Amino acid sequence: MIAKITVQPTARLIEVFSAIQGEGANVGTRQIFIRFALCDLRCHFCDSSHTWNAPSTYRVERTPGLRDFEIHSNPISLPLLIKSVERQNLPNLHDSISLTGGEPLLHAPFLQQFLPELRTVTNLPIYLETAGHRPEQLAMIIPYLDSVGMDLKLPSVSGETYWQEHREFLQLCRDANLDVFVKIIVSQKTDPQELERSALLVASVSQDIPIFLQPVTPLPPSEQFSSVAVDVPSPNQVLEWQALMKQFVKIVRVIPQTHKMISQM
Repeated sequence: MIAKITVQPTARLIEVFSAIQGEGANVGTRQIFIRFALCDLRCHFCDSSHTWNAPSTYRVERTPGLRDFEIHSNPISLPLLIKSVERQNLPNLHDSISLTGGEPLLHAPFLQQFLPELRTVTNLPIYLETAGHRPEQLAMIIPYLDSVGMDLKLPSVSGETYWQEHREFLQLCRDANLDVFVKIIVSQKTDPQELERSALLVASVSQDIPIFLQPVTPLPPSEQFSSVAVDVPSPNQVLEWQALMKQFVKIVRVIPQTHKMISQM
């Protein structure tokens, strides 16, 4: 009789840490961040380009929020990641867990096994931050999620185009009764016609889905690369774009990337 070999699931990480959320509907809340490596997009204004590939190591905070990181080798096993998150989960400190990246959905088979156990041991809501272009992978883990923040990629800003995938993704979230919102990065180069198309896309799923316009925000001078040009939109542009989109959806909020302002990267 041949013994059955059980393959332990693994994932490639960037880091596990505790911080204040700086974007979208959860802005200002304290979260445990699990930042996954790898992304299949190359958005022009990505502030996490270091996650595009998988490094040989990842880091974990010893003490939540203090940035006293330990370094470990990739990939990480499911039991070890559970232990790493448990260390962060001090009583009454965190509001939720953020799955971020990179693109977390590239690890969907791992997440299928990881998330049910994560919910059991932490008793915290699970929030997915995603580019929203992989509806098939979302379907694999949607029963284990509480909320989703979906980036809607504008070709004029990100250089990426995923209109149909974004619509399918939002519809899956809506059908599952998840709390879902849309984030849209805007710059001086934003095409207003793309914003109108975005609002119509969201409205075709539900006019009640909130949209967050997120002006590109420079890093602090000490962290900003001189070779990276940041085309911050003008106040008038942002006001006009908000008014345009509110013709089609009920909620359009403008929130900059506040984590950059308070060094919660």
